Order: sequence, then C-alpha cells, then structure tokens
Amino acid sequence: MADTTDLSLSPVQTAVTGSEFLGERREPLEALAEFYCALNARDMALMEAQWGASPSAEMDNPLGGIRRGWDDIRAVYEKLFAAPREYRFEFWDYTLHRQGEVFWVVGRERGYLETAEGRMELAIRTSRLFRWDGVRWRQVHHHGSIEYPEMLAAYQAAVLGKVSVPV
Repeated sequence: MADTTDLSLSPVQTAVTGSEFLGERREPLEALAEFYCALNARDMALMEAQWGASPSAEMDNPLGGIRRGWDDIRAVYEKLFAAPREYRFEFWDYTLHRQGEVFWVVGRERGYLETAEGRMELAIRTSRLFRWDGVRWRQVHHHGSIEYPEMLAAYQAAVLGKVSVPV
C-alpha cells in the first residue's frame, strides 16, 4: 500500500452510489462504493463485511446516536433496512485522504426516503474512516449529521417511529 495523502484536494462532485464497478476492493473508492452498495441494497451480510464485525468500530449517526461495536451498529442498519418504503443514498462533494493503511472521506450524502406522505429529500454531512486489515478495507468510523432539525425529526420519525427533541 502506497503512503499517499490528500487523494482529492478539491471536492469531488461525482457521486458514489454503490452501482460502480467494485473491482477487487483494494482501492479506497472501491471500498466506499461497496458501502453504498450494501446500504442501498439493504445487504446486511455485505454491510457486516464492510465493518468487519469489529467490536472497536464506532458510528455517530442521525438514527442511532453514538454506537460502539458492530452489534450496536448492526441494530441501526437493521432498523433502516426494515423501513417499509424505498430509500437511496449517495456520497458527493467529498475529499479523500490517505495515510498508509488508513483512509478517510469527508463530504455530503444526499438521498431520499419514501414515506406515507411522499418523498422526503435528505441532506447529511458525512465522514467515514477505513483501515486496511491486510486483506481489505474495513470501515471503522462513521459520523453523519443532519443540520436541519425539522429534517432530522422527520427522518427519525419515518424510520424509527419517534421524533427527536431539540435541546
């Protein structure tokens, strides 16, 4: 693995959707695309492979608060995957950075979730960190936040059946 940094100095506007060719998943963008493939296909086995079922993985996400370890992270994806309506996410407006056996991306997710009331458009600030384990890239950290309280409350209500309380 090369020791390269700042693979994309200018934000990349081409979206990563999960429908890209995944190749051997040895390159950072292949790992990122694999995540969105698992997310959009509701593929729990692929999602677990992505995270490596690691007890040290961490996620801070609009649906789950801070979750530590794969078992807690899995529970968040189970709720999203069980949502009865269609959804789709993609990652864009991002920079990609790499230091040896670690890479991270910082950007935005956009997507939608179909609800009984119609289509809900989503905008999420997102960062993801991956570590090379000698075989493949594994996601070890994710942070996502929705900056609009009304959007956050509607998203949580649609997926979790609850409304967040502003603090």
